[in-house]
Amino acid sequence: MGFETAPSARAAVRSLAASKIRELYNEGLGRKDVLAFWVGEPDRATPGFIRKAGTDSIDEGELFYTHNLGIPELRAELAAYLTRLHRSTSPDQVAVTSAGVNALMLASQLIVDPGDRVVEVVPLWPNLQEIPKILGATVATVALDFASSGWRLDVDRLIAELKPGTRALYLNSPNNPTGLTVTREAQQAILAHCRRHGIWIFADDAYERLYFEGDGVAPSFLDLAEAGERVISANTFSKSWLMTGWRLGWLVVPPTLAADLGKLIEYNTSCSPVFVQRAGLAALRGGEAVIRETRERLRRARDFLLERLQGVAGVEAAVPSGAMYAFLRIQGMHDSLAFCKQLVRSQGLGLAPGAAFGPEGEGYVRWCFAAEEARLEDGVARLGRALARR
Repeated sequence: MGFETAPSARAAVRSLAASKIRELYNEGLGRKDVLAFWVGEPDRATPGFIRKAGTDSIDEGELFYTHNLGIPELRAELAAYLTRLHRSTSPDQVAVTSAGVNALMLASQLIVDPGDRVVEVVPLWPNLQEIPKILGATVATVALDFASSGWRLDVDRLIAELKPGTRALYLNSPNNPTGLTVTREAQQAILAHCRRHGIWIFADDAYERLYFEGDGVAPSFLDLAEAGERVISANTFSKSWLMTGWRLGWLVVPPTLAADLGKLIEYNTSCSPVFVQRAGLAALRGGEAVIRETRERLRRARDFLLERLQGVAGVEAAVPSGAMYAFLRIQGMHDSLAFCKQLVRSQGLGLAPGAAFGPEGEGYVRWCFAAEEARLEDGVARLGRALARR
């Protein structure tokens, strides 16, 4: 006689939050009139010279397995790139991954055990919120503070939450969805505290080159920590080089972790495809102009959108210092998923519900401003009409 209960996933997986952005996307599926600002990706295709490097590799037959940690040329180029941006970095500290989210999962698998306590600064990209939960960790959160003058991280409150025995801090800066960038001074205080208590820092640096201040490179823990310290940086080719569909990322880890990381890559994806890595190599060697153009275009789009939103009653916004999002507080709105579904139905406007980024995001919506000004202006008009009818 067989089991009477239906097959089910393990408890940690069943308890994961379903993607509210995906639920909203399904609401507008098949509608060609929807202005979609809900997905976090650039609106332009990968530059031709990067695409050509990938197709040339395919034409040359580079379609076989390769080293778990990445082809030597790409690891060396990444090490040189990181040395220019941050600190002296050697290829044995770098691992190539199949996307930035894969990098974050691998880093977590490397360090986090079931029952470990980790801390996350929220609101936060939902994928990163759920990764430690998949591994059975307990997640504590510290919420950013909102004001129209700008989002703010209360460093003292964060440090108080980083109690002895905490395994890791997950910190995304510039932050998705708020655009907040953690300052160098805050990073110094956080790193000093984590050093004292042996707490790992997982830095999600996906948007570090989409930073609108100074030299365009966001402050990084890699600027402060030595190579052997408990700091792991995860990054991606997706945003800065317009390569979301290629699924290519990397990790910077203490050299002593590289061998074990290679084993994890073997048992997850084996390796990133060589032709994708060749495209990444081309991006690093010839893509600085792409990054500059993308950053300046996003800066203009940010300024345009926020200026237009000032004329919409009921919307509050802080100027994001990085990334590609405005996280808008909608006065009197308490169910962001229902609100965004209604926007799709009544106005054909696709914004991401703030609740997708954790309970702290309720009452907000995320607007990805990687778009032409005409689309942004049309979107603001649609939002204004929806709010006027409430």
